[in-house]
Amino acid sequence: MMHDHEHCGCGCHHHDHAHDEGKIKSALSKYELNIDDAAVQAAVRQIIAEKVPQNDTPEVKRFLMGSIELTTLKTTDSEESVMAFTERVNQYDAQYPDLPHLATICVYPCFAKTVSETLEVEGVEVACVSGSFPSSQALIEVKIAETALAVKDGATEIDIVMPVGKFLSGDYEGVCDDIAELKAVCGPDVAMKVILETGCLGTAANIKKASILSMYAGGDYIKTSTGKEKISATPEAAYVMCQAIKEYYDETGIQIGFKPAGGINTVMDAVIYYTIVKEVLGEKWLTNKWFRLGTSRLANLLLSELLGEETKFF
Repeated sequence: MMHDHEHCGCGCHHHDHAHDEGKIKSALSKYELNIDDAAVQAAVRQIIAEKVPQNDTPEVKRFLMGSIELTTLKTTDSEESVMAFTERVNQYDAQYPDLPHLATICVYPCFAKTVSETLEVEGVEVACVSGSFPSSQALIEVKIAETALAVKDGATEIDIVMPVGKFLSGDYEGVCDDIAELKAVCGPDVAMKVILETGCLGTAANIKKASILSMYAGGDYIKTSTGKEKISATPEAAYVMCQAIKEYYDETGIQIGFKPAGGINTVMDAVIYYTIVKEVLGEKWLTNKWFRLGTSRLANLLLSELLGEETKFF
């Protein structure tokens, strides 16, 4: 289903050995990392002004509905609430057969079994946040155990958080080893998304570097945010990440998915992310496999616009 992870092009399977500094440096050297924040802001402003209006259409909104990862990551989640949450996805599919089904239900690993046993809709993935989400601050053994249990209980996709502390202190080997270890647990058939927590990274250059490292080490998708920090997804972060995905694809031929998440509060926010993907990555990424939106708020807003009346379905 997904590519195997001979990502650096050296033909080695990364989970067979640790990443050494030389290999990481040589991988990073192939990409333009010297990027200017002001230039990124200007490029995004131009895309929003010139390209977004043409994508503000019912067709695009239908597509976006089918890219939603309906997410519940609350302290108050329970088996009952998650079962009811999943039932809504079943009911939505039955009630609106002309609309695309959602892409994914995203929950904590302790609810993977509940979702996979309750979900009846063909093609909806079961995603779990794993590896001590949202901080990623845990021993690797704990992250491995949590991820393995989520997969055993029915998770078909895993969302992990890049170890941001290691990244910011320059421990790129540690970052890559963490990601590669968890991808090895997922195996080739369970797609793994790496959350960069872009709001903590500070600069466009850091976001670009984190994107390259996450793809190189085995991520199948890169994702902006956990939604648990002050700054979540932004169009600027999305633009830089999509640039990185494009360069990585041009360099390796490996297609990586993109998921903005956190702070997607309006239909227009979603249309802006769609437009950035379309402009930077092109049509090949405009499927509900390669482009996902991590949100719960958006589902009701999109449905309301598509039906032409305020609807609180989810």
